[in-house]
Amino acid sequence: DMVIVKGQNVHPVDIETVLCSHPSVAGAAVVGVPDDTRGEKIKAVVSLRDGLRVTEAEIQSFCRERLANYKVPRQIVIGGRLPRDSSGRGAKEQLR
Repeated sequence: DMVIVKGQNVHPVDIETVLCSHPSVAGAAVVGVPDDTRGEKIKAVVSLRDGLRVTEAEIQSFCRERLANYKVPRQIVIGGRLPRDSSGRGAKEQLR
């Protein structure tokens, strides 16, 4: 997987690693979604650890401290379980 943001190649696993280092995040998946001005923008879907809470703004702030600006997710969905395909791998196509 590769996301291209304003001509920059972004590897989703780099962002997923940062997201999963947040103490409230249990898991994360990152995909590129179409954007009229950037080509693609980064969308992150995160699942939280039991009993913990975090806001989209807190996640973005956490990412801004650790990632280049063009790698910070512009859209963050905080939800339950991440979708999986039949082999147990992340079903990123469903996230788009």
